[in-house]
Amino acid sequence: MSKQCDVCGKKAQVGHHVSHSNIKTKRRFEPNLQNVRHQYPNGEVKTLSVCTRCLRSGAVVKPAVRKAV
Repeated sequence: MSKQCDVCGKKAQVGHHVSHSNIKTKRRFEPNLQNVRHQYPNGEVKTLSVCTRCLRSGAVVKPAVRKAV
């Protein structure tokens, strides 16, 4: 499974670790993804892998919580 946001498509970027002596080695910057249940307008509920930017902006609608009787 790729580390990519299901809403905006954000994925890993590459950069460098920079040591004190300025030696550069490759590294990856991963997006902060969370598994969240999303409710579509037709009522269907699915679990998506969503970045925290999309969660905070309101791009994901969480389903109402059902209480046990």
